[in-house]
Amino acid sequence: MHSLRRLFLFIISSLILLALSLKVEELRVYQGAQIAIYALGISSIVLLTGYSGQVSLGNGAFMAIGAYSAALTQIHWHLPLFVTFIVGTFSAALAGAILGGGAARLSGPYLAGATLALAVGLPTLANQFTIFNGETGLDYTAGTPPTWFGESFTLYKWFFWIALINVMLMMFFLRNITSSRYGRTWKALRGNPVAAQLSGIQVGGSKVLAFTISAGVAGLAGTLLGMIGFVGPTGFGLGLSFALVTGAVLSGVTSLAGSMLGAVVLVAIPELASVVAHRLGDTERVTSNLPGLIMSTLLILTVLFTPNGPAEQIRKHKARKQ
Repeated sequence: MHSLRRLFLFIISSLILLALSLKVEELRVYQGAQIAIYALGISSIVLLTGYSGQVSLGNGAFMAIGAYSAALTQIHWHLPLFVTFIVGTFSAALAGAILGGGAARLSGPYLAGATLALAVGLPTLANQFTIFNGETGLDYTAGTPPTWFGESFTLYKWFFWIALINVMLMMFFLRNITSSRYGRTWKALRGNPVAAQLSGIQVGGSKVLAFTISAGVAGLAGTLLGMIGFVGPTGFGLGLSFALVTGAVLSGVTSLAGSMLGAVVLVAIPELASVVAHRLGDTERVTSNLPGLIMSTLLILTVLFTPNGPAEQIRKHKARKQ
């Protein structure tokens, strides 16, 4: 019953958002696609860190693996778009399984350091092998919208529809798996790994599974990000990994629902900084440093006043009222 109700809510929400995209201007539609993709990337961290207790600073690297895998299969094998999404997702999941298996004995700063090394080192491979086309990157396209949508259905709307449908499907999967026994097992690992092992939980296998699924989710987010932008090292650098972690902290690292809030903040801050910089004189120093200043301020305020994120605070407030 709960699954059917959840499915109904996801379908209704998706239909409403798809309909709204036909009414708003192009820039907002494109930003909507960005928000959906960032929300999925943040959700991959929520799953890994908030549920299983594993700290990762390298989910941007898994996004890069997904994007490059999807782009290469489209370029060389001319596979349909939805098949390239599957390839990108499973390629990143495979990489996550390999890294998760090797890092199953690591925790805390050691695991964070290992994933950080991946985020730093992986983008440099694009300059070492000609198949990745260096800094120029690869073209990964969603093609033109179907003609039956009409001439008013622009490419940005096509991007948004593809991104939203894929994100909602994956979020529905995540919501169900975190509500299942797997989610309860990961929470037990996060709370007390020793007690979980004594109760019969396979700690190593559960950690690898969480790492694998998280990487696959990030891989799908990466393919979608490459679709609306381009697939290159500058688009999947260390800054992307840090942005996802920042979004997760702002939204609450234990809240899948809150990932949307973190994504909105990530997309809104550059525009807000641009407006403020314009009022302050549009100097190069202000323009380049203001987004980081705003993000840092928000992080400090979040840690001080809502350490578990606004969504978790609201949930606890409702629980106290009941």
